[in-house]
Amino acid sequence: MSQEISAKEKSLNPESMAKETKANKTNEELDADILVTVRAADGKKALNIVVLDLREIASFTDYFVITSGANTRQVQAIADSVEEELKKQQKKRPLRIEGYTSAEWVLVDYGDFVVHVFEDKARKFYDLERLWREAKRVEIK
Repeated sequence: MSQEISAKEKSLNPESMAKETKANKTNEELDADILVTVRAADGKKALNIVVLDLREIASFTDYFVITSGANTRQVQAIADSVEEELKKQQKKRPLRIEGYTSAEWVLVDYGDFVVHVFEDKARKFYDLERLWREAKRVEIK
């Protein structure tokens, strides 16, 4: 009986639910999400788009998509484009969006991947690529 309860409790644990959702998602679906994200950002002239594969070194997400804009308006336009295209093409909505108003660093969290859109100066200051240097860089075609 105690095993039954612990299994039930485990299934209600948000962290285990998130891992189960990730496990059920195919690489093709995730790749499509990342591709739509990169294309949407590129369509708004995003600067230096980088995709980091965090699957082997982090448990909270699989990928970071990191990019920047020249000013706050461009940062917001990139974040808006990513959100709109993922909603339209992939039927995905973000779990949360942070930093949109100040637009120095906009974080768009989709669970399996997180999009970071920086103003150029903020990107250099926070330097996520250096902080996550152990992550594999994904080739963008």
